[in-house]
Amino acid sequence: MAKLFRAAIMGPPGSGKGTISKRIAQSFGLQYLSSGHYLRESMAANTEAGVLVKSYVERSMLVPDHVMTRLMLPRLEQLSGHSWLLDGFPRTLSQAQALNSLCQLDLVISLNIPYETLRERLSDRWIHPASGRVYNMGFNPPRVKGKDDVTGEPLIQHDDDKPEALMARLRHYKDVAKPVIDLYKSQGILHSFSGTETDRIWPYINSLLNAKMHTQPTDACQTQTP
Repeated sequence: MAKLFRAAIMGPPGSGKGTISKRIAQSFGLQYLSSGHYLRESMAANTEAGVLVKSYVERSMLVPDHVMTRLMLPRLEQLSGHSWLLDGFPRTLSQAQALNSLCQLDLVISLNIPYETLRERLSDRWIHPASGRVYNMGFNPPRVKGKDDVTGEPLIQHDDDKPEALMARLRHYKDVAKPVIDLYKSQGILHSFSGTETDRIWPYINSLLNAKMHTQPTDACQTQTP
């Protein structure tokens, strides 16, 4: 049986986490677990956790730690026999500690992208709200301006993607992420990558994963009993 490998990716809004995550999933066969996808799925299914999530999303509030862990940890328990990559979770130290109690990560990738690059990317970013599909007018535009390629529904630009709100978002990300980064650094599993272009960062991440996945075993996630 192949060794299991569990990783997470961190980075501020617009850092390219989604693009790099999909490349990792395709190149290394890891299951890509996006917390944003699960949030939308739980709201659409109107689950108990989804109703809670919706109450925060509708008020443009961050989903609190206890709701995120309640949503994510059961998913990870179901995947105890799989290798995966987490995107968007854990976001806070509390979430990281909850994840540690269930499963030991093998690798955490942290993306460090200059503010000016993030500003340019996010000012051109448009989103299909229902699916979370992201378009960039500079390098990944929709086939029809303002319309989702799959459904034809209108795209939106989040108010907090606009330049005037971006600095506050980045400051908040740094404040919240620092204890998480420090935790994973202390565990010896954090690897940071800096740059302005995803295509230039990717070869280094690819090399790291090639090395890590062929040398580092991992324990399976614990199955918690109710």
